Amino acid sequence: MIMTITLLSWWGELTNIQQIFWGISIVFSVLFVIQFVLSIIGIDFDADAEADIGDADGVDGLDADFTLLSVRSIIAFFTFFGWTGVVALSGGVGAVMAILLASSAGFAAMLVVAYIFYLFIKLQSSGTLNLNNALGNTGEVYLVIPGDKAGVGKVQMKVQGSLRELDAITTGESIPTGAPIQVIDVLENGMLLVEPVDNLKYLE
Repeated sequence: MIMTITLLSWWGELTNIQQIFWGISIVFSVLFVIQFVLSIIGIDFDADAEADIGDADGVDGLDADFTLLSVRSIIAFFTFFGWTGVVALSGGVGAVMAILLASSAGFAAMLVVAYIFYLFIKLQSSGTLNLNNALGNTGEVYLVIPGDKAGVGKVQMKVQGSLRELDAITTGESIPTGAPIQVIDVLENGMLLVEPVDNLKYLE
């Protein structure tokens, strides 16, 4: 009860602009913590606002994965906006300058958060297997590949810098385990079409 009265008294002594900055700080700091906790436990707390900085602002070198307006970046903006305003006003800065400083800090935080998640998306994308990168690659049969597309075998080869085991078929004769092969096509169902290659050193 005493604490509530003390808080109300403290709040009442604040100017209107101070109350605005403190309110924004408290609300968005809570949201920031909630978002952080949800991210740790694997729940995505983000919904892109379909605003691409590369298209909207003409920033070179960024693509459609760089999204400035998202739940994460907006929360970051108002969190830093609020606290910067609180600190600025406490330091004796005028209201207009406090708003300018707070806006600058919020926008900087927004850009940083957006760019961090842009890099994170790029990192995820680079680790996603694109079978088209296997076209023309050479490897070795891991499980026998039946001839005339009669069945599916498996091959081992390096794709995107990593050794992978992939499903494969062939239009010719059966290809035994250990035989060197080359990918000549990537089918729509994600299957590799391969053919044997004589005198080929595996994973050269």
